[in-house]
Amino acid sequence: MKYKNVILFLVTLFCVGLSGLQAQTVKDIDGNVYKTVTIGKQVWMAENLKTTKYYDGKTIPLVTDNTAWTDLTTPEYCWNNNDATANKNTFGALYNWYTVSTNKLCPRGWHVPTDEEWTKLTTYLGGERVAGGKLKETGTTHWERPNTGATNESGFTAFPSGGRYEDGRFYDLGSKGYWWSSTEEGEASAWCFELQYALRSINRLGSRKLFGLSIRCLRN
Repeated sequence: MKYKNVILFLVTLFCVGLSGLQAQTVKDIDGNVYKTVTIGKQVWMAENLKTTKYYDGKTIPLVTDNTAWTDLTTPEYCWNNNDATANKNTFGALYNWYTVSTNKLCPRGWHVPTDEEWTKLTTYLGGERVAGGKLKETGTTHWERPNTGATNESGFTAFPSGGRYEDGRFYDLGSKGYWWSSTEEGEASAWCFELQYALRSINRLGSRKLFGLSIRCLRN
C-alpha cells in the first residue's frame, strides 16, 4: 500500500507538471500558439499577436493599399511592409486602434491591456527610465545596435516591430516597437507604449487611432 501511495503521488506530480506546461501557452482563433510570461501578478503574452480573426471567428479586414488604410476609420490590420512571410512569425501583425476597440481581438479570457495595466507593468519593473531594457529581447538579431540596456529579465521579449502611419507608410522596423493600450487619449488618439533600440526606458505616448501598432494580450 505504501508503494502504491508513492506511485500515486508521483503520477499526481507529473500531471500537475503537464498542466503547468500547458498553462504557459495560449492559442488564438487562427491556431497560433503564444508563449506567456508571469510578471508580478500579471500574465502576458510573450509574443506579439498575429491573429487575422476576432475570437468569434469573424475575419479582420487586411488592408495593404496606402490610400485605403488612410481612408478607413474601421477595424483593419496588416503585416509590416505588407510582407507576412518575412515579418509575421517574429513581429506579429499591426492593428489600428479601431480593431482594439471591438474588444474581440485577443483570445477568450484575454484582453488588450489598459493604460493603467501597462503602467502597472512599468512600475513593477522599476519605472519608465529602466523598464524598457527589462522588456526588450537581448542582442541585435532583431534590434538595431546598440540595443541599450536590453536584459529581457522580465521574459517579455519585446521585438522592434515598428508601425504604420495613418498615410499607410511603414516605419521603424528594427529600431522601435509600439504597443496599443485599450485606453483612449481623445477622440482621435489612444495611449500606446514605445521601446527604442538606443534607450533603456519605456515611453508612454498618445498615438493616432489610424496608426498600425502591435498588440500584447493580458490575461483577464
